[in-house]
Amino acid sequence: MKEMEDKKVEFIAYCRQVEVENDRNMVETQIKWKSGVAASLNYVDLDSEGQSPKLKPYPSWESNNIPPTGYKESLLRDNSTVISPFRVQADACDRLWVLDTGVIDLLGDTKQIAPNSIIIFDLKTDKLIRRYELPKNQVKDESFLANIVVDSERSECDNAYAYLPDLGAYTLVVYSFHDNRSYRIAHHYFHFDPLQGDFNVGGVNFQWTDGIFGMTIGPINPDHSKDIYFHPLASTKEFKVSDYVLRNESYVISKDAFFEFKLVGDRGMNGQSTAEVYDKETGVIFYTQVNKDAIACWNVKRPYNPDTQGLVDSNSQTLIFPNDMKIDAEGNLWVLSDKMPTYIYETLDPENINFRVFTGKIRDLIKGTKCEV
Repeated sequence: MKEMEDKKVEFIAYCRQVEVENDRNMVETQIKWKSGVAASLNYVDLDSEGQSPKLKPYPSWESNNIPPTGYKESLLRDNSTVISPFRVQADACDRLWVLDTGVIDLLGDTKQIAPNSIIIFDLKTDKLIRRYELPKNQVKDESFLANIVVDSERSECDNAYAYLPDLGAYTLVVYSFHDNRSYRIAHHYFHFDPLQGDFNVGGVNFQWTDGIFGMTIGPINPDHSKDIYFHPLASTKEFKVSDYVLRNESYVISKDAFFEFKLVGDRGMNGQSTAEVYDKETGVIFYTQVNKDAIACWNVKRPYNPDTQGLVDSNSQTLIFPNDMKIDAEGNLWVLSDKMPTYIYETLDPENINFRVFTGKIRDLIKGTKCEV
């Protein structure tokens, strides 16, 4: 795996997520973990020269400019206002889905200044399509919605679904674009493993109790259903459930649906992972390995155990806390590493490169590994 454009990429403020677009731009978010973040949703021109490309607010500076505080109403300039997004995803219908937590100064004087929301932009026009605020009864005091996974087909854009793992409340929010409504699901498999909550990343030791976090849309089955793979962050186990189950609200919230959720297998010691993505062309799921400073893979046609996992890349300097990943339409894997534990618990060294974006051709990356087709 090579660094983007064979250059080291340094983001001058804390970033969390990248999403590749078709016009040589890359969208990234800057979470308001601490005060001082100017624009939370930005893009980078991939053709920019220099070691550290400038961040450009998306869809505009005005949408990222939060009005002054001091009143109780939601601090939205308009529905396209972006407060503090975590992950984003571009779908098959050229729409950018943004998960906005509505929280500022998360590690300081935390303020919830707007509801948790899904904000959808048209990537062709950069115009707002919809803002959906999650109902209050679907967000708990302990909730931490930090990921969004979108299932859409270009032939059925109006029938898209979004899945929002709640790693703090150990639940999953399912959103229907067609119905413009959401509902909340609970299951035992969404919880963290108490034996897998210890992390050592970049010389920083910490303990997390994060539940369901990593998630990806798997292959289409003979009955036209899709397997939805998922795992808690503080865990080494992988699970799956059919999208037919998740989309049937009355059934999935009933006790009858409990056994529809399946254990796929275990990644083994230090196999905690923040993210995973499925590649339709090769049938391979890529996932991060935060305790190993690594990216790994698994072919869905094989059993899921430590012996069938492949190592894509590992580097104790440049892959410290590989946080998230995406696959573009040209068969490239994109990975973001960001030293997040250092940022949260210690202090980043501004003289070092702390944030990197990597990319590589998927078939080249799996060549010679246990994931090779």
